[in-house]
Amino acid sequence: MAVLRSGDLFPAVTVNEIFSKVKGHSALAKLSNQTPIPFAGETTYVFNLDGNAQIVGEGGRKEAGGATFEPKIVKPLKFVYQARVTDEFVKTSEEKQLQYLRSFIDGYATKIAEAFDIAAIHGLEPKSLTDASFKATNSFDGLVTGNVITYDAATIDDNIDAAIATVVSDGGDVTGVALSPLASAALGKVKVNGVVQYPEFRFGQNPNAFYGMQSDVNKTLVVAGGTAELDHAIVGDFDKAFKWGYTENIPLEIIEFGDPDGTGRDLKAYNEVCLRAEAFIGWGILVPENFARIVETVI
Repeated sequence: MAVLRSGDLFPAVTVNEIFSKVKGHSALAKLSNQTPIPFAGETTYVFNLDGNAQIVGEGGRKEAGGATFEPKIVKPLKFVYQARVTDEFVKTSEEKQLQYLRSFIDGYATKIAEAFDIAAIHGLEPKSLTDASFKATNSFDGLVTGNVITYDAATIDDNIDAAIATVVSDGGDVTGVALSPLASAALGKVKVNGVVQYPEFRFGQNPNAFYGMQSDVNKTLVVAGGTAELDHAIVGDFDKAFKWGYTENIPLEIIEFGDPDGTGRDLKAYNEVCLRAEAFIGWGILVPENFARIVETVI
């Protein structure tokens, strides 16, 4: 790899590595499968077919079934993260630049993962933690409003059972469960006749599965800001009813002048440069009824 300059794109292998790390830090990315999203976005049609198929005898009339479809637009949004490093970055060798980039990529992946969850789960602008324009139309807090269970730490397993029942009773599938750290700890404390029922959640562990479902424990479920709710668990069909993806280009900008992050510190005065990277991520909750939330307070 040549020495990086402003405007270069991260190599494709690096982009894949970034989002591989994101998958490990984002509950939504871990529980669902990503598909490439074009810059212009794409439209997914959700079909609902009512009634059953019909057996038609000779000369019989073919009766109509009910069918509805609804378009869901998945359009990528720009997620930006930037950090200051010493201006040695632009003067040093390729090997040294890669050492800087390795640290930057690790931090970038974590920040993008958290931002993705905060936006898609709560409908918040991740940095300001204020309600975003898409909160009501493209977030779990905004769309999953019917299947809501009130959180009770003492009966968290019953809470999860009730949440799953609301999805299944509507004909949906449950492929995954995302838990807050408090809900996970509560599961680890559930005992019957003195016997711990869910030992895999004790001592801060984060198991990959819970009763055959994919699972993840993540602090992003209980972010405070705007009108976000404390979602101690989200269950539902993360395989088919939720879609997300990213565009393959992540530009890297090396800013050498001014005060690009508003800290009041001129870059040249402090011998610094600012590394700025942008990722375009899109997501869509295709069938809100196929999810349920366990919240601390029901609004």
